[in-house]
Amino acid sequence: MSIIGTSLKPFSVQAYRQGKFVTVSDADVLGKWAIFFFYPADFTFVCPTELEDLADQHDTFARMGVEIYSVSTDTHFSHKAWHDTSPAIGKIRFTMLGDPAGTVTNNFGVMREGQGLADRATFVVDPQGVIQFTEITSEGVGRNAMELLRKVKAAQYIAAHPGEVCPAKWEEGEETLAPSLDLVGKI
Repeated sequence: MSIIGTSLKPFSVQAYRQGKFVTVSDADVLGKWAIFFFYPADFTFVCPTELEDLADQHDTFARMGVEIYSVSTDTHFSHKAWHDTSPAIGKIRFTMLGDPAGTVTNNFGVMREGQGLADRATFVVDPQGVIQFTEITSEGVGRNAMELLRKVKAAQYIAAHPGEVCPAKWEEGEETLAPSLDLVGKI
């Protein structure tokens, strides 16, 4: 069964955010757009490149009203240690969820069986808590924050413009489509 169109499941976890430990729950996510950015583990190889790339776009996402939550099955203590020792991770200002019990990871269906690690996965959640987008890659394939930014802009656009859809490679300001009987077989 697809997770697209389903609602966030309840969770409450400890997190590291801008020098503090905080508790984050599903209720904190509601009312704004959110990205859940799962990665296998702190102190690894591809993960810091992805998180740094996302950190570099943090201000742009924030201006769009998007909260970013990175998630691994490490603890919030591990996230702080990584943040304090890695120049790449030290750039992060978004919330880093600790999920050692695997609650959030299992809620999104991205726990690696028998490993206790999250898949490399991204979810975009709308302000009502409904999952609008997912992407899961293999272990060695890093994600691109600019492509994620484009997809979030498209998701926000179609949410604000019912009856329109964004075609392939759509960029903000470009033409959209209004699906209708007249378009069938003409694209």
